[in-house]
Amino acid sequence: MNIGIIGLGYVGLTTAAVLAELNHHVICVDNDSGKIGRLRQGIVPIYEPGLEECITRHCQDGRLLFSDRMEDGFGGCQVIFITVGTPPLDNGSPDLSALSAVIIELANRIRSFTLIVIKSTVPPGTCEWVAKTLLDIGVDPTQYDVASNPEFLREGTALHDMLHPDRIVIGVRTERAASLLREVYTGIDTIYTVTSLSASEMIKYASNAFLAAKISFVNELSRVCDALGVDVAEVSAGMSQDVRIGPHFLQAGLGYGGSCFPKDVGALYHAAVSRGVAMPILRAVKEINDTQVDWCIDKLSESFGDFEEHRQVAVWGATFKPDTDDIRESRAVLLMKKLTESGYQVHAYDPLVKPEVPHVWWFNDMYDALVHCDALIIATEWSLFQDVDWSEVTKRMKGNLLFDGRNFIDRKKAEEAGLRYLGVGRP
Repeated sequence: MNIGIIGLGYVGLTTAAVLAELNHHVICVDNDSGKIGRLRQGIVPIYEPGLEECITRHCQDGRLLFSDRMEDGFGGCQVIFITVGTPPLDNGSPDLSALSAVIIELANRIRSFTLIVIKSTVPPGTCEWVAKTLLDIGVDPTQYDVASNPEFLREGTALHDMLHPDRIVIGVRTERAASLLREVYTGIDTIYTVTSLSASEMIKYASNAFLAAKISFVNELSRVCDALGVDVAEVSAGMSQDVRIGPHFLQAGLGYGGSCFPKDVGALYHAAVSRGVAMPILRAVKEINDTQVDWCIDKLSESFGDFEEHRQVAVWGATFKPDTDDIRESRAVLLMKKLTESGYQVHAYDPLVKPEVPHVWWFNDMYDALVHCDALIIATEWSLFQDVDWSEVTKRMKGNLLFDGRNFIDRKKAEEAGLRYLGVGRP
């Protein structure tokens, strides 16, 4: 099948690679000519395990084409996925201007039946608005249909998640649209959740908001555990054995970040309150996340005692999660900023990125970042941080405090090497 994709951010590129893997011919369009030029040279602008190899392979076999002009090749596409960004506005609502511009331009190019699939995260009612907009512009309603097909990718495992999803959610108005989307995903063995357009859009927001709520709950629980002298890791392990709760997203730490959870929590909250519906739980989810880094810095400062004598720290990790180069809404970056604002001198290391953070010194070697430091803070749970030589860490540091901001280091090994372990909610 010939398929078009408009918008080559994280979701668009991953979708393009997977659809090519499913033996479709995919034409990808983005208005960033520089990005298109790099992709044609085999340079993928984001890091995701396996993505560059997959894109390179299908560029070579002719299944993937890239263009910065919408008029190139869309005429023969039965399905067009829209994956443009919907960043938050100041009031928390999503900015749909890119989507609107794409729809207006597409309206002038539909010549035969085309299924327009909105994969971007958009508020409930957006797909209905897209269908009405095309009709108002004058597009023959027999020549198009609109579907919602939200993504549930996790950065770091995105290719696997899309090829082996828990479910595929499709919101449609007609059986024809549902059947065509099932054909697109032929080769993927999973269940289909078929809903209305608005329900599909809502499933995306509700899923991310619920996962964010689990993270904020366990982080709030870590504060109580810290006050009561209880290890939150033991509590989480006991809770996770209940099948009604499960083990996922129950690890205390610095809070959630990335491009999805903060944005989607804010968008759902705005959609509710703008219609007169109070959402105190969702408001609390955001408040807990917004203050978790501050709480962790307070614990760090308390453990030092005399701040004037302990003000140089190393931070390992900058991305919002491991196995990605994404620093959007990164709690690690926020931690660095707040540490420097509090008077700390910060040495930093990350295996992939060196974001510009005022007054932070970056190192190419994680051990070199430790020299003269009073404490080491683990801010992103990169697997290589579990396999470090803790005796070397002790030797390089001036102090001996290890603050495990993700509760994933082997505490016993660190303490055997002479480090004083401090976790999140772990006495």
